[in-house]
Amino acid sequence: MPLDQQTVLRLLHDLHVPGTTTSLVEAGIVRDITVEGGRVTVLLAIEASRPETPRELKRLVEAALAAHPDVTESEVKVQTLLATAAPAQPPRPTWADRIAGVRHVVAVASGKGGVGKSTVAANLALALAADGRSVGLLDADIYGPSQQLMMGASGEPRATADGKIIPMEAPGGVRVMSFGYIIDVDQPVIWRGPMLQKALEQFIGDVEWGDLDYLVVDLPPGTGDVALTLCQNVPMAGAVIVSTPQDVALIDARKGLNMFRKLEVAVLGIVENMSHYVCPKCGHVEHIFGADGGRRTAEQLGLPFLGAIPLDPEVVTGGDRGTPVVREHPDSPAGQAFLATARALRDAVEAPTTAG
Repeated sequence: MPLDQQTVLRLLHDLHVPGTTTSLVEAGIVRDITVEGGRVTVLLAIEASRPETPRELKRLVEAALAAHPDVTESEVKVQTLLATAAPAQPPRPTWADRIAGVRHVVAVASGKGGVGKSTVAANLALALAADGRSVGLLDADIYGPSQQLMMGASGEPRATADGKIIPMEAPGGVRVMSFGYIIDVDQPVIWRGPMLQKALEQFIGDVEWGDLDYLVVDLPPGTGDVALTLCQNVPMAGAVIVSTPQDVALIDARKGLNMFRKLEVAVLGIVENMSHYVCPKCGHVEHIFGADGGRRTAEQLGLPFLGAIPLDPEVVTGGDRGTPVVREHPDSPAGQAFLATARALRDAVEAPTTAG
């Protein structure tokens, strides 16, 4: 792996502030990293309570960089900040405060990878927009972002004068933000919990989402830090669990359901993706991965069954081209299935509000 900022950041994440168990990165001491070939420059800033702390930090980082085989030259600069009594500050806005214009946050989750969760999230967002709702799509799959490709919104997000990020506007009227816009998607992301939380907080609170009826959040597969952080910090309308009819996928879907229940987040229902294949020539229906597994699981768990999405090559190729099937082929069987599923999701979210 080439020497780059992420490599140095991981290295510094393993170093602790002298006399503590807190890493340099988690403590906010690392202010800047520059890598030019084998030369690395690191800027640290610390409010030192002991005069020897800056020297200890400098020696600690210099030793770690010297031990790395790809570092040929290094410079460590330490800024010592004066401890001053900070003026009283108003309470920091919560995540919920910072997305006050969003009416409903809906997470799209899966118990395992490979079930088409991101494809479902993209097409549900477009289907809700086609139904007249204002919609944003947040790609929170930090390890494997894909919505920057699927939604066909290329380019780079712009920033406002006050540092807010303006989401991309995808064809079909959905505002999109993905980690894929700001990293090299061909390079692995190796981040730990606190760094993931900070990235997610920026995507929630520092993006100028504006007024939205729905913010659809494409979660990473499984039950890891991102899902936990989101549900613990953002008022959720609920979660949609995507599965395939296979027994192994349904077992993992139950794990996702149990996670959301423990977090007291409503599960709005199950979507069965790759449900069946319809022969375009003769109309024969083939249940390649089994029949009605998602519907049976929903019944067993007392959940709504939101819809069954057929297996259609156009769904796959459309995602790869940035032309989701709901936008390009809404009258196709898959397009109609996504539109019907979005209506069922809309009713699950909005029915309690309209009933009141």
